[in-house]
Amino acid sequence: MTEIVADTPPLEETRRPKGPLDFWFGIPLWRRILAALVLGAVVGYFWGEGATSIKWIGDIFVRLIRMIVAPLVFMIIASGVAQLGDARRLGSIGVKTIAMYVLTTLVAVSIGLTLATLMAPGIGANLQNVAPQAVNPPKAVGELFIGIVPLNPIKAIAEGETLAIIFFAMLVGAGVIVAGKDGEPVAKLLASGTEVMLRIVGFVMEVAPFGVFALIAVVMGTNGPATFVNVAQLAVCVLIGAIIQTLVTHGLVVRLLAWLPLIPFYRGCMDAILVGFSTSSSSATLPVAIRVAEENLGIKPSISSTVLPLGATIGMDGTAMYVAMLTMFAAQAFGVPLTLTDYLLVALTTTIVAMGVAPVPSGSLFVLAAVLASIGIGAEQTAIIVGFILPFDRILDMIRTVPNVTCDLSIATAVARWEKEIDVAEYLSKKDV
Repeated sequence: MTEIVADTPPLEETRRPKGPLDFWFGIPLWRRILAALVLGAVVGYFWGEGATSIKWIGDIFVRLIRMIVAPLVFMIIASGVAQLGDARRLGSIGVKTIAMYVLTTLVAVSIGLTLATLMAPGIGANLQNVAPQAVNPPKAVGELFIGIVPLNPIKAIAEGETLAIIFFAMLVGAGVIVAGKDGEPVAKLLASGTEVMLRIVGFVMEVAPFGVFALIAVVMGTNGPATFVNVAQLAVCVLIGAIIQTLVTHGLVVRLLAWLPLIPFYRGCMDAILVGFSTSSSSATLPVAIRVAEENLGIKPSISSTVLPLGATIGMDGTAMYVAMLTMFAAQAFGVPLTLTDYLLVALTTTIVAMGVAPVPSGSLFVLAAVLASIGIGAEQTAIIVGFILPFDRILDMIRTVPNVTCDLSIATAVARWEKEIDVAEYLSKKDV
C-alpha cells in the first residue's frame, strides 16, 4: 500500500487563533488608511489645539516618504529606460506621455476658469485686514529649462531636484541600452536596486495609517471645520472641480483611451489617493503610486518607472485648476475686468507654470505671481491674495492633490495599454475586491 503524505500543516497549527497583528495586516491597506483618516478627523475635532502634540508622528511619516523619493526616482527611471531595449521607443513613450499631460492640464485649467467664473468666489471678499505674505518672483522659462541639466547629479539627488534627477537617470538608462552587452551588469544592478527600493516603500507604507491619523488630527485640531466656512465658495469650487477632473476627465482617459473599465482603476488607486490627500504632496505619493500601478493595475515596470516619475513633476491637474481659480478669485476681489484674450492668456500661462510647480504642500502659491502678472495684478496685490489663502490652503491643497494622483495613474494606464505593457487580467482582478 502506498503511503499518502499530506502537505497540510498539523491540526494544532491550523487551529491556532489569529493574533492582533494577523488581524491588522489582514485588512487592506487603503481601508486602514481611510479608517485612520476618519478617526484622526474626529480626534482632532474634539482634542483641538492639543492635537499638535502628535504632529511629530505625521512629520516622521512624511520624512520617511521623502527620504526614499530621490533614490527611488533615479533607480526606477534608469532601470525602466534600460529595460526598454530601444532608445527610439523611449522617445515615443515620452512624446505620448507629455502630450497627454498637457491635454489633461488644459482641461483642468478650463474647468477651473469656468467654475470660478460661474460661482464668482472672489466677489465681495473682505481683504482689508489680510496680512500680506512675501512671494518669491517667478523663475524665467529659460531658468527652468537650465535647471533640468544638473551640474552635479549627486547633489541633485541629495537636494531632491526631481527634473534634474529624471534627466540624469534617463541618460544613464539610455547609456545602458547603447552599451549593449557591456551594459548588462549595470542593467541588472539597477533592476535589483529598484526591487530593493520598492520593498522599502512597502515597509514605509505600513506606517501610513499612523502618519495619516496624526496629520489629519493636527489639521482638524488647529483649523477646525470652520475652515470650510471661512472660504466656503472657493472650497466648493475646488471640491467640485476636483471631482469633475478625477471622475470625468481621468475616467474618460481610462475608458476611452485605455479601453478599460473604471471600477478596477479607482479601486486599485485608492492607496495612492488617500496618501496624496493626507500628505498634500504629489512627490510624497510617488512611491505609493508606483506600487499600486504595478501591483493593483498590472502596469509593467517599463511604463510605471518612466511615466509616473515624470507625472509627479509635470502632471499637476489639480494644481493647474486651483491656480486658475485663484486667478479668477483675485480678479473678482480687485475688480479687474477680463476679456476673452485675458482668459486665453491665463489658460496658457497656468498650463506652463503648473508643470514647474514643486510637488510639495502649498507649492501652487509660489507660482501664482507669474499668472496674476499676466493680467496686470502686481506683487503687492498678489501678496494680499496669498496672505488671505495661506491659513486655509492646507485643506484645499489636500483636495486638489487627488486629481494630481489620478492624473498620473490614468495616463500611465493609457500609455501602458497602447504599448501593450499592462496585464489586463491582473487589472480586471480588482473589479470585485
